[in-house]
Amino acid sequence: MNREDLPLDRQLRQEILFARERVYRFGQATPLERLNLPGPGPEIWVKREDLTDIKAYKWRGACNRMAVLTPAEAARGVVTASAGNHAQGVALAAKALGIRARIYMPRSTPKVKQAAVRQHGGEFVEIYLAGDSYDDAVAAARADEAASAAAYVHAYDDLKVMAGQGTLADEVILSGRGPFDAAFLQIGGGGMAAGVSAWLKTYWPEIEIVGVEGADQASMKAALAAGKPVELERVDLFCDGTAVRKAGDLPFEICKNTLSRVETVTNAEVSDAMRTLWEGLRCVSEPSGAMGLAAVLKNRAALVGKRVLVVLCGANIDFLQLGRIAQSVGSGATNSRTLRVRIPEQSGAMLELLDSCFEGLDIADFQYGKTDDQVAWPAFTIQASDPAVLDALPPKLDAHGFAWDDLTGAVDIAFRAIPLRGDLLKNAAFLRLDFYERTGALHDFLAQRIQGNASLCYFNYRQSGERIGRALIGLDFPSPYERDALLMTIPRQGEGYRLCEVVDEATRLRLVGF
Repeated sequence: MNREDLPLDRQLRQEILFARERVYRFGQATPLERLNLPGPGPEIWVKREDLTDIKAYKWRGACNRMAVLTPAEAARGVVTASAGNHAQGVALAAKALGIRARIYMPRSTPKVKQAAVRQHGGEFVEIYLAGDSYDDAVAAARADEAASAAAYVHAYDDLKVMAGQGTLADEVILSGRGPFDAAFLQIGGGGMAAGVSAWLKTYWPEIEIVGVEGADQASMKAALAAGKPVELERVDLFCDGTAVRKAGDLPFEICKNTLSRVETVTNAEVSDAMRTLWEGLRCVSEPSGAMGLAAVLKNRAALVGKRVLVVLCGANIDFLQLGRIAQSVGSGATNSRTLRVRIPEQSGAMLELLDSCFEGLDIADFQYGKTDDQVAWPAFTIQASDPAVLDALPPKLDAHGFAWDDLTGAVDIAFRAIPLRGDLLKNAAFLRLDFYERTGALHDFLAQRIQGNASLCYFNYRQSGERIGRALIGLDFPSPYERDALLMTIPRQGEGYRLCEVVDEATRLRLVGF
């Protein structure tokens, strides 16, 4: 019987055996590391694919596929489409094998991934940016394939690519850390999930394989529900490495038999998993690389006492994105909450609120602008490791007679659209302050420095992860003399704060809308 006549799952297992010999000409095996979490939970082992030459697992499939090109195919060159990591694998193989490669990538591909493709491929690769999505890049690459007769190296819908990815599972088997009770595998097109799940099931038939997809990019989940791959109308691009509109045909045929189920995770859950990887292993993951762990953390209580495998599949993240993700961590309703609280628009009211209801709490974000002469609505984002702390805040506000709204996840809060009516201000001054990140620093400043007839008219602050928190504060005074007196006498540094600058007149006018 020819190999092509075998069932697809048997073909895949055979190809993984052949891939063992090919892929290690291009790269090395990666370690399996224990991730320890505080408190009860599963025993988590992380396959560190972020430690490869291309900082992702995709070299395995690309190199395995290109290693079997015929001389005629190699002479014509290859073409592919990729969101980034597969492109690096193709570039690595192209340089090693001396094969020309044209790589189509979405225009939104992070620059770190584009630069890495050029670094790994050198003179053997050409990059073409096409469209705004992976599917647009595929269309452009397929058009090139038709016109040039170049060999198309698919990112996931190819038996040898899937087999190459399966070698990471082979390393897990040989590590001696198994057997595992469950493996949580992220899915884009499904190539890695297919190759890894098929190999794990071969040796550990009882292992539970859970596919993991982004909540707004769940193409495999849609395929399983429909009984065939279907195209999603839209995909979220936060986890750009798995942003695939339609699952691959071949991966689907494997995954429908190997997956126990598909879990979806939110961007906030992925961001929290990225932080967990940093805190536990001191490694930086790209969003797609943390999806498997995000699903484990989501199901932590049900997994207590079990041995669990996750794959950190990539670390190719734009440096600027790291800052945005770090700011977003904790924005999920499970560990932070944003409340807008009504207080009288009068001197001392803010301090009374902090004393009565917010004492000892971690204020991660504080937004306020004066919009009314009678009442103020400051918005506070509170973080806590224990959800019970957050649940206790609304009853405390009720008990002290404060009206409040829950603005967790509100668009204006996320974009820091802080309203301020300049026509209500009399003699405003704006200060740039740094607060030391400790409990009570904000309270100390308000208690010691906002005295007399001064009233708070603007506050813009959020935690940055530094030892200090940076804030822009507006104070309004009945007369210019009182304003000037405070500005002349306020110390450059005081209990819990340091004064960076008094905002200049041009900036002050922009803030108040004049």
